[in-house]
Amino acid sequence: MKNQFLLIYMIIFTIQLGAQVVIDCTDLFISEYVEGSSQNKALEIYNPTNAIIDLSDYQLERYRDGETSSAAGGVLQLNGTIPPGDVWVVTHGDTDQTAQFGFIDITLYNMGDQNVSVYPSPLHMNGDDAIVLSKISNGQILDVIGRVGEDPGIAWTDDASAGYTDANGGAWWTANHTLIRKPTIKIGDSDGLNLFNPALEWDSLPTNTWGNLGTHNSNCFTTKIQEKDNKEFTVYPNPIKKGGNLVVISKENVKKVEIYDLLGKKEKSIFPEENNSIISTSSMKKGIYFIRLYFEDGRIFDNKFIVE
Repeated sequence: MKNQFLLIYMIIFTIQLGAQVVIDCTDLFISEYVEGSSQNKALEIYNPTNAIIDLSDYQLERYRDGETSSAAGGVLQLNGTIPPGDVWVVTHGDTDQTAQFGFIDITLYNMGDQNVSVYPSPLHMNGDDAIVLSKISNGQILDVIGRVGEDPGIAWTDDASAGYTDANGGAWWTANHTLIRKPTIKIGDSDGLNLFNPALEWDSLPTNTWGNLGTHNSNCFTTKIQEKDNKEFTVYPNPIKKGGNLVVISKENVKKVEIYDLLGKKEKSIFPEENNSIISTSSMKKGIYFIRLYFEDGRIFDNKFIVE
């Protein structure tokens, strides 16, 4: 019993040691999590900095079913580079439709910058696995999805009464769902041992939704674009409840505003008399949309919003 207590203490100390202080917008974090049917699994890593980041010093780990070691869950060293404000998408790599444990949709597979089929790996995740993004050189933990050492059941939920597990039958968030980091989040969750309430930092989308992969909307990068180009505009509320009015406010002269769905179909085209626009979502289906602003000087800016 004494040895077991010492082992648990050492694991907690190691995880806490890796949870060093990270300043907003200064290092990578996970921006999207896809846990779909079969092997439709993906993780998106976002670069919120103004520098190109070499990924060779970063890794993903999977802590299975409440385990306190990633040895059985899988460790993946990332490769490649991420430009400022860009993302790196890692997907499951098994496209064999006769595979015993399922296969990945080819559309999702083709969206990956890095595909992983070797077992075990972080891309063999299920809703009850904690995922950790860290630096290899110093062991610094940058982001955690879930809670290391906790088995939540099928998935983590937003049920505070059950410690955000599904013990009381709460709605699943990390199983059969896609999670997208809220634009207001500028830093990862570096504490792998704290309670994990996914509703605090993530927006939840239905299973097998991956049309948003490949880009991420963050206040880190938006602020830099506004400072650099002096093109400040705001789209709110985001997400917005279906039927509500989306407000677009700009300090520059806007010639036209267009709304597109994920398939590129134009939903609306607005020619504002002033720089500000109010757009009704009553005729729009729930989902992710792109808004494009055409400025009088010829520049074009895109943003995303979610109708819930």
